[in-house]
Amino acid sequence: MPYLMVRHKVHDYDAWKPVYDEDAGNREAHGSKGGRLFRNANNPNEIIALFEYNDLEDAQKFTESPELRERMQRGGIADQPDIFFLDEVERSAH
Repeated sequence: MPYLMVRHKVHDYDAWKPVYDEDAGNREAHGSKGGRLFRNANNPNEIIALFEYNDLEDAQKFTESPELRERMQRGGIADQPDIFFLDEVERSAH
């Protein structure tokens, strides 16, 4: 199963989150099957998003979309995002 993982810091989580929510349609249009959003317990303005995709090509196209770039600027991204394209190898119960 392919995944896209993005890690970045934001200036203000409460200002960033509504802009992130606006991008749901863009993620879906690019093949996202949903995902999970995490905040660093020691720095709540550091975000990790993990999205499941149909294929890695769709995930790559999403990261290059003009809509995403615009929303990242408007949402207040504070650093250069770390982007990882991942293939699931194993899922364990524990």
